[in-house]
Amino acid sequence: MSTLDLELLRTFIAVVDHHGFAQAGTQLARTQSSVTQQMQRLEQQVGVGLFEKRGRQKTLTEAGQQLLRHARQMLALNDDVLSSLRESSLSGVLRIGSPHDIADTILPPILSHIARSAPRLRLEIDVGRSPFLMDDLHRGKVDMVISTRQGPNLEGFPLRTSPVWWICSAQYAHNPGEPLPLILVDEPSIYRRYALEALEQANIAWRQAYLASNLIGIKAAIRAGLGVTPRSMEMLGPDMRVLGENDGLPRLPDVTYYLWIRANTVNPLVRRAYELIKSNRGL
Repeated sequence: MSTLDLELLRTFIAVVDHHGFAQAGTQLARTQSSVTQQMQRLEQQVGVGLFEKRGRQKTLTEAGQQLLRHARQMLALNDDVLSSLRESSLSGVLRIGSPHDIADTILPPILSHIARSAPRLRLEIDVGRSPFLMDDLHRGKVDMVISTRQGPNLEGFPLRTSPVWWICSAQYAHNPGEPLPLILVDEPSIYRRYALEALEQANIAWRQAYLASNLIGIKAAIRAGLGVTPRSMEMLGPDMRVLGENDGLPRLPDVTYYLWIRANTVNPLVRRAYELIKSNRGL
């Protein structure tokens, strides 16, 4: 039995993803005729037709659709193996700072990918408040930080943009006729600023019902039904609900979570781990 050529499979996926031979050639820096020849060779290898003409377009046959599923899996496995072998030499300690509200969402896939690709690397995770983690990054107490904040002398890239919602307990009874009871975290807080600016622009009265120093206190106050808090969607739990414009509350700006390291870092461990995460930001 013959062995499938992974490069032909990579071109095959490019043809499908970019909707044509010419477009795939542009993406792969090859001529259209070269792509066509590769697809002919692939059809010879598998022994069945992969494309059929429908009008001016070429679409996948049933066999082509089946091969596409397997091809994606094979290339993913191939890339994972190569990445793992290349990064397996990474050893040492990597210190990552993460806010509480994404410790269950954005952080785990990143940690899982690092652990698979660099099994000799020891991870130390510091979960805390974003502004203080950024201070730790500048002082060198952590190597990289996930944060909604920005700062000088940092290098980073966006991981995810999330909506910010008015979150309350599932049993909370909202009364638009009364000042909005806010559950707030103490300064500095981007969510506090977003909320107060939005309420001021909408001329909505509010009162501080609860002040906390961390997200644990915020969640406790929410579950106790003490009021409403502005927070990204990552904090929403099954015992909570979202208030919105239908409830008379203004829309809040989105937040973007970034992965930051100190710019021009000379630590090769941090640099390689950073590039490893950056190259797989679609996790």
